[in-house]
Amino acid sequence: MRKFTQLTLKVRYQISAYTKVGYTQIQIANTLGISQSTVSREIKRNSSEGIYKPELAEQFSFYRHKYKSKHLKLTRKVMNYIKDKLKLDWSPEQISGVMKLQKLSYVSHETIYQYIYKNKCHGGKLYLMLRHKNKKYHKRGNDYNSRGIIKNRVSIEKRPKVVEYKKRVGDFEIDTVIGKNHIGALVTIVDRATKFTLIKKVDSKKADVVTQALIDMLYPIKAITHTITSDNGKEFAYHEEVSKALDTKFYFANPYHSWERGLNEHTNGLIRQYLPKQTDFTKVKRREIREIQNRLNNRPRKSLGYKTPSEVFYAKVAKVLTA
Repeated sequence: MRKFTQLTLKVRYQISAYTKVGYTQIQIANTLGISQSTVSREIKRNSSEGIYKPELAEQFSFYRHKYKSKHLKLTRKVMNYIKDKLKLDWSPEQISGVMKLQKLSYVSHETIYQYIYKNKCHGGKLYLMLRHKNKKYHKRGNDYNSRGIIKNRVSIEKRPKVVEYKKRVGDFEIDTVIGKNHIGALVTIVDRATKFTLIKKVDSKKADVVTQALIDMLYPIKAITHTITSDNGKEFAYHEEVSKALDTKFYFANPYHSWERGLNEHTNGLIRQYLPKQTDFTKVKRREIREIQNRLNNRPRKSLGYKTPSEVFYAKVAKVLTA
């Protein structure tokens, strides 16, 4: 496979000439001994109004290289910054994104990963701070039939289309996280637009317990609560009580369609970083749950422009309440 080649003005004249006589990109590449992707990228990036001119292409290339972001080497200060953020459970992509956003000494997330794996090769433990620690993901299935059918459930297909756009604050996805031996649980709520997360520890997964937890968690922000979406777990059987107490609409995802509430699934995965499966929830204090919630809400997210869920959520809520 041919590697990327930095083109000279002479080669650009040749590309222009061959293009004018009708050569295809692959013919040009073979003639000049460069890759087809190099020819394609050159014509696409350095043409003006659909016309490729070698002199203009040379200028475009010069200024692009002159003003492109410079990825700095890892200094001691940068390495210490990376270590501090890894301790807060930030991912390399989040660290890199915030460095760029705040105009700090910028390094790419690939460089941070290389630094972490080099540290591992020398006996270091930084890799243990990565979210998945190189573990393989095992897909989790749902046994819908064993859960039964919830009375008067309203399908997600009837949910307003505005929810899909993830622009409005107050459209929530909910779920439960179960403790060891199915003793104890967490009720989790996440806002689709801002990724803002609420977590509450409960003694059991019974429908009445989960129902009360949902009402307690969302009642303080009832004014901005528009919709709730859950899976088909029997713990949400009293959904009509939740809707009535919060004056909101409650919808259920389709069976085996976990992607319809993918944000909540992802959030539960983040929580499992702190509370792995087989964790005895009877030994987990409520202040620990609050700490996990705070960590998630104050962790920058790429999808939010490397702002935190807390920043975006409260800004949106303030805008809604003062409108």
